[in-house]
Amino acid sequence: MARGGIYKSEVVRARDRLLASGRNPTVDAVRTELGDTGSKTTIHRYLKEIEEEEGGKTGAKIAISESLQDLVGRLAARLQEEADARLNERTATHAAREKELSAAAATLREELATHRKALEHADVELATEQQAHEVTQERLRAMELAQTKARQEVDGLRERLGAEEAHRKSLEEKHQHVQKSLEHFRESAREQREQEARKHEQQTQFLQGEVRIVNQALSAKQNEASTAHQENARLLSELSHAQAATRSAQEENRALKEKVGQLAFAQQKVEELIRQVAELQAENLKLEEARDHQMREFMALAGKVRDLEVEIAIKQASIEVQREAFEHLAKRVKSERTGPKTPKETLEQPLAVKDAHTRDLQADAGKAKE
Repeated sequence: MARGGIYKSEVVRARDRLLASGRNPTVDAVRTELGDTGSKTTIHRYLKEIEEEEGGKTGAKIAISESLQDLVGRLAARLQEEADARLNERTATHAAREKELSAAAATLREELATHRKALEHADVELATEQQAHEVTQERLRAMELAQTKARQEVDGLRERLGAEEAHRKSLEEKHQHVQKSLEHFRESAREQREQEARKHEQQTQFLQGEVRIVNQALSAKQNEASTAHQENARLLSELSHAQAATRSAQEENRALKEKVGQLAFAQQKVEELIRQVAELQAENLKLEEARDHQMREFMALAGKVRDLEVEIAIKQASIEVQREAFEHLAKRVKSERTGPKTPKETLEQPLAVKDAHTRDLQADAGKAKE
């Protein structure tokens, strides 16, 4: 870069170096030796002063030097004028260009400020959406916990229903065993009535023992049926609670859907949030499918419970009919055994026989149960 000015001593040293190397110390050569520094007019003036100071030269040389110096001075002045004109032109062009660049820079700064504000606004919106997304994730985790708890409750209900089904099958097997015992009892009674009269007392005692066993077995089965009914009522209560929990989960799911709809505008700006919310929606669909499946299972379980209640009611009615048949049979056996009585004995005997048979049947049923 050119300096503001040069010294005469520098021009002297540059001229001496040129003379030492055998070159002519012209204005351009001296300026090049100085590193393209300094004005040509100043260099020409310093060279002229140096030549005047040296002196001692011939007249011819002085005359030639003056003419050359005049020519060189005019050329230097012309070059200086052209250089100044070009410099002024380039300075004006540079100033205009600088003004344009300044205006463009101001515009860019304004755009940058606008973009920064927009970016800050977008960052705030992104932070808000991230907070909302975290809240949504928390609700989804709560829903997953609720669904897991409901699923565990359903598994427990299934196990209990399986146990109840096994218990019902056991009751059916016992009932079949009682029916077989009754058939065996009837066959034995029919055979004993056809056999000898002397075996009638022994057969009657055997029949009374069988009746006591059956009566006790029926009492035990009634207790078991009552217990099963209570268990079914408790299962129905648990099913209602599970259904209430499922409805609560459905309401929360609908609330989450509405929240996802409100986030639709923000999802258009941030692609990452769109992807995450889409995944959440897919998970919500899976949860809805699982919830529908659970509802279907709940309905199926409720239907099974109703079927069990109907079967228990039928079995209770059948047990009542069998009890009445046993009582009628006991009365007939007792009347055949004792023969005709007086009117008073005829009225008191059925009650006594009934009480005795009831006690005997209960005792036999207790033994059979043990």
